[in-house]
Amino acid sequence: MTHLDGIIKPKTKRSKRFLENRAPKLAEDVKTAMIMKGGNTNQTVTQALKDIYSLKKPNAVLYKKKNITRPFEDSTSLEFFSKKTDCSLFLFGSHNKKRPNNLVFGRLFDFHVLDMIEVGIEKYVSLSDIKNSKCPEGTKPMLVFAGEAFDSDIEYKRLKSLLIDFFRGPTVSAVRLAGLEHVLHFTAVEGKIYMRSYRCLLKKSGCRTPRIELEEIGPSFDLVLRRTHMASDDLYKLAHRQPKALKPKKKKNISHDAFGTKFGRVHMQKQDLSKLQTRKMKGLRKRRGPVDTEDKDTQAPKVAKVES
Repeated sequence: MTHLDGIIKPKTKRSKRFLENRAPKLAEDVKTAMIMKGGNTNQTVTQALKDIYSLKKPNAVLYKKKNITRPFEDSTSLEFFSKKTDCSLFLFGSHNKKRPNNLVFGRLFDFHVLDMIEVGIEKYVSLSDIKNSKCPEGTKPMLVFAGEAFDSDIEYKRLKSLLIDFFRGPTVSAVRLAGLEHVLHFTAVEGKIYMRSYRCLLKKSGCRTPRIELEEIGPSFDLVLRRTHMASDDLYKLAHRQPKALKPKKKKNISHDAFGTKFGRVHMQKQDLSKLQTRKMKGLRKRRGPVDTEDKDTQAPKVAKVES
């Protein structure tokens, strides 16, 4: 591929297919996350990154080597790796004396950092410490958020949006009941975020609808909110803009009430009742046939006009 005046022109068919795959689409692909660790980490952070990678697979890229970078000070290396692997989400883990057991969740727009939130791990139970059967790889999880902070605080609202983007998985048109087996639960209480992972068990209930039980499968995190880097309102609005082709077309003269009932308004021209076509009934037709003699006798005689 050649690079001229900011325009990349492919030389081979393979490079052309590569560029077409990276080009913007109306229906974007599933968001991929890159998971990397900083220059200084410990066993807790390394294992936490591996467990989150196992939840995110196969839509994730795990970097095993250390990357000496600080996302809040210089994000150029993150943007470089994002463009290289075509990832719009990232998770960065680090550990130091000032911020121990540190995780940074973030996302990018047009290969530039949009927003990122830093959390610290206070308590952690790994996936291997809980000896229960796990969900299959690639299972789309159900996300549950509990706590008033997710609806009232601006930082928690943005954290909720970021976690939904990170763990939501692919967009599907239909879901079967047996496929709803993984639950990720986030609770915000007293300045802490509790993340739990459960597996749904369908038990017999004596009727057609099964009884649901939750079994913890891990990993388990007790997190505390630290630094945040929020995008401006204009940039955040631009990142959420949808193309016109995907926007639903507005139907005229159709409205809905508070209960969801659909109403339609029909506009008609003024009717001319003189040209109204009525229904033709058999009983209203004139009868054709011979006239009875009795009717002839009862009729009055016709008077002939005589010319003088």
